[in-house]
Amino acid sequence: MVVRKTTEQRILEEKREESTDWIPKTQLGNDVLKGKYESLEDILVKGLVILEPGIVDILVPDMKSEIIYIGGSPGKGGGIRRTATKRTARMHKSGRRFKLTAVIAVGNENGIVGLGSASSREHRTALEKALEQAKLNVIRVRLGCGSWECGCDGKHSIPFKSQSRYGSVGVKLLPAPKGVGVVGNQPSKKVLGLAGIKDIWVKTSGNTGVRGNVVHAIFEALKNLSRVKGDL
Repeated sequence: MVVRKTTEQRILEEKREESTDWIPKTQLGNDVLKGKYESLEDILVKGLVILEPGIVDILVPDMKSEIIYIGGSPGKGGGIRRTATKRTARMHKSGRRFKLTAVIAVGNENGIVGLGSASSREHRTALEKALEQAKLNVIRVRLGCGSWECGCDGKHSIPFKSQSRYGSVGVKLLPAPKGVGVVGNQPSKKVLGLAGIKDIWVKTSGNTGVRGNVVHAIFEALKNLSRVKGDL
């Protein structure tokens, strides 16, 4: 059986192959290339700013990426046909100028996740820029088991509930026991799955039809898990 790859998947694979010829331009990049840092968590714990995607490619070679389908076009039989980029238009003296926006999430499915969005006039360029931005925005996610129904000491969920707001969308993340899975829509499953969360309840409010705001609100809620007092 031959599995055909979409255009978006081929673009991401080509971008990964190009990262193997990376030449560092910052001091942190040179330190990573020399082997001063053994893992990405060492950099995130110190609060160092990552300015090069190649740093993430070297320290996390098994990093996975998912495209968040935020765009849409009318289908033949009604409904919406989801697309990888969202097209917007502005009116100028010379006519309409279109812009494409893409959102991509990256993660190692073990406590590291990143989210990036970028815009361009071309579909391919928007995806490439969003992938690079996602690698620059990686964070650590505090995993645990905060569900009273489970009570285990595993790291299949989150230690306590967290909430955030992005635009008109509000998100509340609640810890869940083993076997529940990720109870949420498809974009939230992609982001939470890349973060390594296997069981969680996702409660949303507001205009959830804007998928870009939903995933950004979830990303902010994951950030809030580490903004508490105490040792991580």
